[in-house]
Amino acid sequence: QVQLVESGGGLVQPGGSLRLSCAASGIGFNIFIMSWYRQAPGKQRELVATVTHTNISNYEDSVKGRFTISRDNGKNTVYLQMNSLKPEDTAVYYCNAKFLREYWGKGTLVTVSS
Repeated sequence: QVQLVESGGGLVQPGGSLRLSCAASGIGFNIFIMSWYRQAPGKQRELVATVTHTNISNYEDSVKGRFTISRDNGKNTVYLQMNSLKPEDTAVYYCNAKFLREYWGKGTLVTVSS
């Protein structure tokens, strides 16, 4: 059974940092493209960052220079380091794994507010 379990969300003040984690099980993690998406209230889900199995990463323009995606294949885990957080980063963040098929986690809520 495939499971993607996100953790690390919470309430943070503007300018603060959070590190999200996504632990995967039931898949050959090493070959999967791993991504983080987010969905803000009333908005569509959007791609935030992607890291390939060869560690090539890409970012949505609004998070470039602030967010860093990384993966640890030994721990079957993908991370999203989020710095200089803004209120507009508030959203539910979802982990996504893709290789022929696609899998989603249930999400973790990030709230950026003073």
